[in-house]
Amino acid sequence: MPAAKLNAPLSDRMRPRSLDEFLGQKHILNQNSLLMRAIRADRLGSCIFYGPPGTGKTTLASIVAANTKGEFVKLNAVSSGVADAKKVIEQARENGRMYGKKTYLLLDECHRWSKAQSDCVLSAIEDGSIVFIGSTTENPYVSMTPAIVSRCRIFELLPLSDDDVREGITRAITNCERGLGAYNIEISPEAVNQFVWGANGDLRNALNALELAALSSPPESDGKIVIDLTVAEQSVQRKAISVDQSLYYDMLSAFCKSMRGSDPDAALYWAFRLIEAGYDPLLVFRRVLVHANEDVGLADSNALTVAVNAYLAYERLGLAEGRQALAHAIIYVCTAPKSNSVEKSMFAAIDAVRRSGDARVPHYLRDRSYPHGVDDGKEYLYPHDFGGYVKQQYLPDSLKDEVFYRPGDNGREKDIKKFMQEIANKKSTEGEHKNAEN
Repeated sequence: MPAAKLNAPLSDRMRPRSLDEFLGQKHILNQNSLLMRAIRADRLGSCIFYGPPGTGKTTLASIVAANTKGEFVKLNAVSSGVADAKKVIEQARENGRMYGKKTYLLLDECHRWSKAQSDCVLSAIEDGSIVFIGSTTENPYVSMTPAIVSRCRIFELLPLSDDDVREGITRAITNCERGLGAYNIEISPEAVNQFVWGANGDLRNALNALELAALSSPPESDGKIVIDLTVAEQSVQRKAISVDQSLYYDMLSAFCKSMRGSDPDAALYWAFRLIEAGYDPLLVFRRVLVHANEDVGLADSNALTVAVNAYLAYERLGLAEGRQALAHAIIYVCTAPKSNSVEKSMFAAIDAVRRSGDARVPHYLRDRSYPHGVDDGKEYLYPHDFGGYVKQQYLPDSLKDEVFYRPGDNGREKDIKKFMQEIANKKSTEGEHKNAEN
């Protein structure tokens, strides 16, 4: 191996060189998938790979390069601009005319290009002068110009599974040519698990931590480099807490039940025990959002607002300071009045939809911007003409007596319940008279 390559990080040296070595992404790289067939047949068109860091986007593009008979040029959107792209396109068109060769242009961090930069490659993509391959951690439908996205196939790469990361670690330890096979490493299962948890689906993170552990650990008297849990903790910079799969689900269940049971102390404990064990805080955030709807609901609708804003704050601040936003949301949801009327009413409505089949919309509720069939003679009563409320049937005839939402007695729902009772008892003799006449 060249000296420059030997000095490269372990994660770079261990990049898969073929589809057979590639880890994960079976949803787009199984034997019969479009992407697999296109790569092997050297028929891949312009595309964009997007997903979290360390999932194989650049590696997959490099494998495409190794499998193509065409030219392959790599640019980075951070350091290259319109002039660089135009130079590649000019050379690509010349190669096409002179030698009949395709040119693949890989653009790393492609979401960083401005509209003007992106527009410079549009015509080259359309006339086939280049095959564009973008690589980005951002959702291209949001972060890139629609003109580029519409001309590319989009392939989303997902975080690697724990088994995939574990396999990548094993390969790195045993590979003598590119990995750490020459170091005579002895690693404990607990240390491997710690690297896997710390990676959070990012193989690059796991390999960087593994390399640090191996290079910073002095050999034993027998020449072995021992990597145990303590070394792994220091390398990952995250203390391990014993959490197997069943315990993970048990703790998540305890967290949810603590929020529902209005115990902020227990909810905070289980939430941060999961996070300290290496689980993604977003898993906890999702449960907070769910319970703001499911267990608090209309008793205090502000709980959902707090939960969503805390989630956004975490995305912008990161873990160190974002933890405070998470704690804020957990405490708010725990101490808010509880009501599950939203969930119950939703399922009741879904059940009615499935039972009622194709129940017809009452004629007077239909869109009046186009003609309908037979008119039933009733007219729509505009509630504001009657002080904000008028008695009127809004459900189909087959469901007219159904009640889905039943407000509870906690928090703001006491006021909602009072309002619903008032309008249920209110009589609109004028409205009923109009409908009777029609």
